[in-house]
Amino acid sequence: MSPLSVVTDEWAYALCGGTAVTQGFTFGSATVVMGDAGTLIIVEAGDALDRSCVWNADEVRLLGPAPTPVIKRLVEEPWERGADETKSPIHLTVRNPEGLVYLGTGSVTRAGTELRPGSDEHVLTDCVLRLASPLRQPDLDRVRPPLPPADLPSLEWLGQVNGDRASALEQFITGWHRTTSETAEPPSVQAAVSDLPAGLAQLHRLAQHRPRCLGVQNRILPMAKHQTDPKGEMLVFGEENQGGFFWSLLWTLDGPEADPTVWFREYDEPPTAEQEPLSGFLIQFSLYEASMGADYVALSRQLTAQQVDQLTERLLPVPLRPFRPGAPTRFHVAPGLVLHVSDEGGDNGFSAWAGATHRSALAPLEDAAIEWDRFDG
Repeated sequence: MSPLSVVTDEWAYALCGGTAVTQGFTFGSATVVMGDAGTLIIVEAGDALDRSCVWNADEVRLLGPAPTPVIKRLVEEPWERGADETKSPIHLTVRNPEGLVYLGTGSVTRAGTELRPGSDEHVLTDCVLRLASPLRQPDLDRVRPPLPPADLPSLEWLGQVNGDRASALEQFITGWHRTTSETAEPPSVQAAVSDLPAGLAQLHRLAQHRPRCLGVQNRILPMAKHQTDPKGEMLVFGEENQGGFFWSLLWTLDGPEADPTVWFREYDEPPTAEQEPLSGFLIQFSLYEASMGADYVALSRQLTAQQVDQLTERLLPVPLRPFRPGAPTRFHVAPGLVLHVSDEGGDNGFSAWAGATHRSALAPLEDAAIEWDRFDG
């Protein structure tokens, strides 16, 4: 049977030795059928982070838990067999409206386990299988249908970047980040943010329902951790995740400036002004953190300027001056996609990191002739 053939359940079961000698189990949302002749795995068509599915052109990912017989077949038996013994084949299929689409054989490359509560028994929690023959893009779309463009976050906010930046910030954050809390703002928070510049106060209010907008790589500090620098001249409001640098505002007793300069400081170096004032900086910070914290990522390093041009030709530039003095960074976007490109200086060229709300949003990058360190499309 050739890969990408559509078969019936009976045909697929026969690969394991026939229905009379097979056992069926569940591995989360996947079905695992085992027989004397081999193993059959059936996943549903589609794409999700929380269930078994075709992950990319090379991998099928299973999310558990899985029962003991499945652990033995997928994880233990291959190690028990000697070098001269034939391994039991694992056949991979996807159920879609046509029937079962046969992907070919695969092998386990990674498996995760954890102890079952109250016992010394391990449970198989997840498993990655690598396909013997990678899927072509049309076949990948067939077993993992792309998300309709209308279901991706819009770019309405982009038109406000050099107009009403407060609206641009709110539209981007509410479009990108899911609401995780429906509770009203505590009175103490409402009072505290009133002492901040308007843009920073707005971000803290948005974070009451979407805490990830305060950062996942770097972060805007919680209100309780705002502090002045050792000289008492700057209000430190943000920092790098390992404390390597921080962002601050000039501290005055006269109340916050409407749109102040943001100062970047690395270790004991003198502070350097960000090129955008706070209103633009917060948009840039939000874009950077959205891409770094995304579930779906495309990453490539040491690119030439020509490769960057090719990578961004199907995207829209964000009309702001470069972000971060240490590694000037520009942003390009598409619906559900943020790409940041950083100038690493010298022979290091440029690095590019794209984050997406769904893997379908990475489609504008698929045809770029560059070598990816990671591509989740």
